Amino acid sequence: MIKVLLFADLQETVGKEFITFEENELTVTALRTEIKNSYQYTQIDNAMVAINEEFAREDEIIKTGDIVAIIPPISGG
Repeated sequence: MIKVLLFADLQETVGKEFITFEENELTVTALRTEIKNSYQYTQIDNAMVAINEEFAREDEIIKTGDIVAIIPPISGG
């Protein structure tokens, strides 16, 4: 199982602090697609993904036990 921490407006959109995926492995690209399709969060393409506290590449593989965080872009004025 993969646990993904959510922040900012993504957390508000999903209504949870984290979500889980049953897969044992998942690429960052596949994770983005899952979130876009499951939660209709279109800003996922602009969010940063971190695995074990380091920003991840799109082809990087997320494994069971990794700490994953999705950090949406911050806006304000």
